[in-house]
Amino acid sequence: MADDDSSFSTTSVAADHLKQIIERIERLEEEKKEVTEQIKEVYAEAKGNGFDTKTLRKIVALRKKDPNERSEEEAMLDLYLSALGMLPSS
Repeated sequence: MADDDSSFSTTSVAADHLKQIIERIERLEEEKKEVTEQIKEVYAEAKGNGFDTKTLRKIVALRKKDPNERSEEEAMLDLYLSALGMLPSS
């Protein structure tokens, strides 16, 4: 009978821990949803003030990147555009 008690308590502890983890994830998902909605509102406000939201999103993405990575990407883009004759001649 003692084996049954230890098995039950271990299962109970594991179930409680699992429940806590699931509840934390659910709370974080809800917070993420709220933050996403706030970001959407900021972009809507920017658009209402005449800003181009595609450009703003691109700037946000560029600012997230390491400066060296960004420079390398810009150099590759210039190289490819130049090869396609899409850059203005200097």
